[in-house]
Order: sequence, then C-alpha cells, then structure tokens
Amino acid sequence: MSIFISQDRFAEAQVLDLVSRERAKALSRREWKHRLAGYGYGIRETSAGDVVETLPHGVAVCTLPAALSA
Repeated sequence: MSIFISQDRFAEAQVLDLVSRERAKALSRREWKHRLAGYGYGIRETSAGDVVETLPHGVAVCTLPAALSA
C-alpha cells in the first residue's frame, strides 16, 4: 500500500493505471470498490465527480476520468 502526500503527476498516473486495471477485472462497481480497498484506495462520489482517495485517511489522490466513473 502506498500513501501519497504530495500531488505528483507520476503517482497519479500509477494510481489511475491500477484503478483502470482493476475496473477491467471487476464485474460490478461494488466489486471494483472492494478490490481497490484491498490496495488501500477508495472511491468517493462527489458532485464534481468521483475522487480516488487513500484509506483510511481519506486523502484525495486524483479525480477519475468520466470513462472510469460510469
């Protein structure tokens, strides 16, 4: 598990890569969130869009592209 304190573009790219790979493997959004929790990440749904955050601290890592939020 990795915790990112600063907003690093390289780190965001790695997290988005992990999130997209896990989304491709998951059969449902619920399973996808459960798989991400195993890596220490969660998806928070906001009015501005979905945000990837660290668990259990809730530190925002990056926003999800609309294609992954569906």
